[in-house]
Amino acid sequence: MDNSIAAVTGTAVRTPEKSGMSPRRIAYIVTMKILMGASAVFTCTITLFIICYVFFKGIPNISWELLSTSPSYLADRIGILPDIANTLYILIAALVIVLPLGVGAAVYLTEYAQNKKLVGIIEYAAETLSGIPSIIYGLVGMLFFCQFLGFQTSLIAGALTLVVMNLPTIMRTTQESLKTVPQSYREGAFGLGAGKWRVIRTVVLPDCVDGVITGCILSVGRILGESAALLFTAGFAHTLNGFISFQNGALTTGLSSSGSTLTVALYVYAKEQGEFEIAFAIAAILMILTMLINLSAAAVGRYFNKRRSS
Repeated sequence: MDNSIAAVTGTAVRTPEKSGMSPRRIAYIVTMKILMGASAVFTCTITLFIICYVFFKGIPNISWELLSTSPSYLADRIGILPDIANTLYILIAALVIVLPLGVGAAVYLTEYAQNKKLVGIIEYAAETLSGIPSIIYGLVGMLFFCQFLGFQTSLIAGALTLVVMNLPTIMRTTQESLKTVPQSYREGAFGLGAGKWRVIRTVVLPDCVDGVITGCILSVGRILGESAALLFTAGFAHTLNGFISFQNGALTTGLSSSGSTLTVALYVYAKEQGEFEIAFAIAAILMILTMLINLSAAAVGRYFNKRRSS
């Protein structure tokens, strides 16, 4: 068999015995392959178990009344419509602020900054900030946004705190994507007479849009799953706030009011009130939202890849 393969391909087949590997080396390679396969199976099994368990416990408790009403203690009714709205408010506000800041900072540090030592310090600081526990961000956000800037406990304070939390993630993922763009692309565009910003806008950024989308997905996942920082900054009031409304003849936004997101509501219902059925329902909704956002981001990435290749 080995001789026939060698005759067809014109190359010698290197079996472990013929390659000169000792039995101990062969046993080591086989053992490592088995361990890696077992680790992959174990990880996938745990992930699927958690997803299936949350869906099994949560989906039967999801109803239209739960999704479309506000909680009322007088009517003995539980609804999460305010929590869904507040989650969307904070998600949109945080992404609108953090994406331009993160991408702009990454572009400047990669394409414009000349002091490489300063760039290295900023990158080190961003990596350090990425590992800080979220509760510390919550304490800093409470002291700075809620008290010093006078926002009080509000959705905008929570959104700004999440901006600070996710800025290093957006910046570093975009930076790494910018560095993967071949330098020949830039040189070719410069050779055609394009300016610096035009090269970045028409050549560099379209080629690394995958990295921007990856950073956006990571940020969305962290925003949806954050609770500790929002407990200190956004509060946990189950009130439905209109995105834009008029109060006493003045234009106000729902971001200036206190409110709980889905993760904060999950904590309140599970820890404070013991409503574990509602908590599992909220967990299932969060997982569905995360999957939908990831699928949407993947679709956007495929669209840009097709547009770039065509």
